[in-house]
Amino acid sequence: MNTAKTLDDRLDNLVHEIKEIKKELILERKTHAGMVKERTAIWISLGKKVSVSWDAVSAVDEIADQREKSW
Repeated sequence: MNTAKTLDDRLDNLVHEIKEIKKELILERKTHAGMVKERTAIWISLGKKVSVSWDAVSAVDEIADQREKSW
């Protein structure tokens, strides 16, 4: 009977540890997703700033001009 109680306690402890690990993983994923969203927003903002500075020059034209300058 004592062995069954010990095994039952060990199983309860393992289940508890698994639940705690799962909580940590969920929090880590949430934090990572937030960082990805923040970085994406920064890149979009920077892209808009660069586009404005081009003064209506298309990206294709700008690349062609840069290639011509390197020849």
